[in-house]
Amino acid sequence: MKNTNKGFTLIELIMVTIILGILAAVAIPRYMSTVEKAEVAAEDAVISSVRAGLENYATENLMSGGRRIWPPNPFTALATSPAGYNSGSSILATEDGEWTWDTGVTGVSFAVGGVTYASTGRITHQRGDNTRHVWSYNGGTTGDNAAVGALNSRTAP
Repeated sequence: MKNTNKGFTLIELIMVTIILGILAAVAIPRYMSTVEKAEVAAEDAVISSVRAGLENYATENLMSGGRRIWPPNPFTALATSPAGYNSGSSILATEDGEWTWDTGVTGVSFAVGGVTYASTGRITHQRGDNTRHVWSYNGGTTGDNAAVGALNSRTAP
């Protein structure tokens, strides 16, 4: 007698479901850490661009006016603002991928290279997981004692 039943048994289907569940349990956390690493790398690239733009801005001011100064808003030193930059906002970033310049910081200081700076503002970025990250900024001083300021490392607010 010939068996003409074609298909999978219930046990085979359960085993495949269990194997897929195990694979998903391993893959999802790895995917999430990869996404987080990509967001950190993208933030680092934007901040590197801001630092480079600030140095170019300072060098151009040195050549034209004899003094190295940074602008009050660090994003004005860039030829092109980063994707998600909200130029009309002076609050913390509130949307995924948004970059803002917040001037409402008072009484905050930070140290860079052994020098303490009073913050004149902060750059904020909101990641896809709704966490916000902040970089304090000081544009430095103008006038006879003109000096560039500082941009600190990433901190969580």
